[in-house]
Amino acid sequence: MIKIAVCGAAGRMGGRIIAAINETEGVELSGALDRPGHPMVGQDAGYNAGLGAIGVPISDDLNAVVAGCDVLIDFTTPKVSLKNLEVCALHKKAIVIGSTGFTPEERALAAELAREIPAVIAPNMSVGVNVCFKVLADVAKILGEDFDVEIVEAHHKMKKDSPSGTAVRMGEVVANALGRDYNKVANFHREGICGERTHEEIGMQTIRGGDIVGEHTVYFIGMGERVELTHRAHTRDMFSRGSVRAAKWVATAKPGVWDMQDVLGLR
Repeated sequence: MIKIAVCGAAGRMGGRIIAAINETEGVELSGALDRPGHPMVGQDAGYNAGLGAIGVPISDDLNAVVAGCDVLIDFTTPKVSLKNLEVCALHKKAIVIGSTGFTPEERALAAELAREIPAVIAPNMSVGVNVCFKVLADVAKILGEDFDVEIVEAHHKMKKDSPSGTAVRMGEVVANALGRDYNKVANFHREGICGERTHEEIGMQTIRGGDIVGEHTVYFIGMGERVELTHRAHTRDMFSRGSVRAAKWVATAKPGVWDMQDVLGLR
């Protein structure tokens, strides 16, 4: 039985992950963590997941929670995730990180911290989205230089980072397939007389509003035709189920940074 602890256990995503753990064979919830001072600290983690009492209280003691698990699942913020990764490394525990908004420097630090423990770090745990990542590379290579690329993503109004980590990864996948540097060709802003789009740029557009769970569309726009690849998330459950699947995989993985392409065997 793989023991899984959940960081952000009092949040919406944390509750769905705990519910997914409860529904999955071969795993059990060993700990639940949230920030010091949160009003739900001390309460049973099952209530936030809609399960009733399950005998696992929400704690604010990171070291104790990590010490008691095999894998920590973390959907928080880059700063918190890096701290959790550091503590997991100290205790030689695996970690699954679904946080988004990492800078290149933070990604490098995560790789450094994960030299001696296995860590799955992915902007999106959805099986469908990760199939899209794989397909996008093939589509970009086949369509080649004759098609302009634009990416549009939409999320709920409470999402803090923009563009989404999934949209950034889609841009990186397309750019790599076309032999471009995403950091040089991504265009996040068009306003006024901005001139014609360049041949190599990849437009990144963001929509925020209401309770949209997540939508991503990559447009390949040619002369006289257009190809669109869209993924729409209807609930957060696909992310939570994917994170538990990643936790089962990473529990026996070798040290280093992995992603959902590895978990799903898509490489």
